[in-house]
Amino acid sequence: MPAKKETYWFYSLSSLFLITELIFIYYEIYPVLLLPLILLFFFLAFYRLDIFYLSIVFFTPLSIPLQEFFPQLSYNLSIPSESLLILLLFILIYRLSLKGTTERAFLFHPLTIAIAIYLIWMLISSLTSTMPMVSLKFFISHFWFIAGAYFFAYEIFKNPGNIPRFLWLYMIPLTLVILFTFFNQAQAGLINQKAAHSAMKPFYNDHTAYGAILAMFIPVLGGMLFVRKKMRLASRWVVFFLFLLFITALVFSYSRAAWLSLALAFGIFVLIKLRVRFVTIVLFSVILAGLFFSYRTIVLQKLERNKRESSTSFARHISSIANIQTDASNMERINRWKCALRMFDNKPVLGWGPGTYMFQYAPFQKSNDRTIISTDFGDRGNAHSEYLGPLAESGLPGFLTVLGVFILAFLIGLKVYSRAKERWVSNLSVALLTGLSSYFIHGLMNNFLDTDKAAIPFWSFLAILVALDLNYSKGKNVFQSVRDH
Repeated sequence: MPAKKETYWFYSLSSLFLITELIFIYYEIYPVLLLPLILLFFFLAFYRLDIFYLSIVFFTPLSIPLQEFFPQLSYNLSIPSESLLILLLFILIYRLSLKGTTERAFLFHPLTIAIAIYLIWMLISSLTSTMPMVSLKFFISHFWFIAGAYFFAYEIFKNPGNIPRFLWLYMIPLTLVILFTFFNQAQAGLINQKAAHSAMKPFYNDHTAYGAILAMFIPVLGGMLFVRKKMRLASRWVVFFLFLLFITALVFSYSRAAWLSLALAFGIFVLIKLRVRFVTIVLFSVILAGLFFSYRTIVLQKLERNKRESSTSFARHISSIANIQTDASNMERINRWKCALRMFDNKPVLGWGPGTYMFQYAPFQKSNDRTIISTDFGDRGNAHSEYLGPLAESGLPGFLTVLGVFILAFLIGLKVYSRAKERWVSNLSVALLTGLSSYFIHGLMNNFLDTDKAAIPFWSFLAILVALDLNYSKGKNVFQSVRDH
């Protein structure tokens, strides 16, 4: 009898739901067709959070800014990824109130502590901001990125099977975006650089953000292809095809910053594989910085003589990287950096407030630094740096917290690689470390961690390294391992 009653209710509710859907379709209210998908997400959010998070990962490359549909809105969200992340944040807070704290080793891991300090200082500088509402919204958006992609992601990455699932669930939709971009570029010609700048819209803002993400995942595919020995032939061919596709997409993205960051990250990969001591790398970097500082006048004079502007010719486009005299993109980037430093000089401790750079930098521009693409209206981007942006917005402590997170992430990656118990762990860690290194370098020239496209893979890469560190690497603390490397 109970079974018959349940069957009755199932068919009754299903029929009612179907009739309701048909009525809405008849009156051309089509958004109601999304209701089953919404109900599915709510079910996953409460009963299968791991699948729910991996679904967010899958939708991230395919998400579209809300302003694409409603241009009049004063705020923007990436749909559906950010809306799902907000839901995930509320569920995590609810679960935390019921179950208490998460794993102690994770909470007191050096990288977790560094990220917590980074968030705390961002909150403090938001409260003292020149534009508190802007800064608090900026802080909240960063908080939901990190809560989902780092703190929760660690829980699912303790199951090693979820690591390749995460990587593939980002790369598969990214492949669709690449094909979409190539299709758009083909309409205008693959060598049309101007068309390439926006061919990936609405999925990515521009070619630089698109290139940065490609540069992060190319080392992952390279690791699967060249480092992983046990792979079926068919799988190897698929990975090989994607590896070539991602490299081709990067080339035709015309993102010079992405090209440079991947090339330098490959150099770091070689140094790691050769087991060059970390202290030697740091010493070499200090010597290079010292030489640059000593001969900076000569170097700048050489750069100023470079008149090559960005071009459809790959050789000319590469050589234009060093043109700080006539290339508008390079000159505007330097203009933004100088503004960030002047803003820092004005408010060195607490800064102007997270997320306020674009609204505050205009008065700090000097006439001789302005370019044809300069603006006073706060409608064209930010400080073009993951380092100088926080310096201007959150003061010296904000800059140091960002630098601390990046350095610790690199050191932990080295530790996992050098102290891994199993070969797959060392191979995975060096691939992730190379991808992260490309972003650390790219961060000198652009900043994208305020977007879901970059934040989810970036913070998830860090969560994977911590999961590997706590569960699959031997003893020693991070500083001992680096000293031994």
